[in-house]
Amino acid sequence: MIPAMPATAMSSRQASVAVLRFGRFAAMATVAVLILIAGVWASWGTAQHVMLTKGRERGTVEVSRCGAQMCWGRYTPLSEGSQPRSRVELEKSVAVEKGRTYTVVMKPNSDDAVRSGPAGVLYAWIPLGGALLLASVVVAGGLLRTRAAWVLALSGVALLTAAFVTV
Repeated sequence: MIPAMPATAMSSRQASVAVLRFGRFAAMATVAVLILIAGVWASWGTAQHVMLTKGRERGTVEVSRCGAQMCWGRYTPLSEGSQPRSRVELEKSVAVEKGRTYTVVMKPNSDDAVRSGPAGVLYAWIPLGGALLLASVVVAGGLLRTRAAWVLALSGVALLTAAFVTV
């Protein structure tokens, strides 16, 4: 401290630095939380059908045709109350091939099917894996929390790798 400078000037400067540091921390924490919420939101649209199967129609789909984004096939029911259908839609991904049979869960009040089992669960949570990776960058760079960032990043990599291996 300079002898001619009053003590209140120095403490107000420290206070403003502390307020700015807290503001940066709050903003980056908010961004990281919003990224994670968006990942859960994007995943839950499909994951709810795969994970909460009680009372839903379950069966198999033999894929007979594929377009640019969807595949179609005959649905054979496995659960009680489910009716066979001549054509249901299954989202096309790298793991869906013409001629193969997949276990599925039907979305309520539609002809849309979602893959079930471990492959379906992991595939549904892929957006969360990407969000974990993105949030790890924000946590490391904006919050300066490297351990937490590594935990987020490794969790995202583990989820994406498990989905890749099972699908």
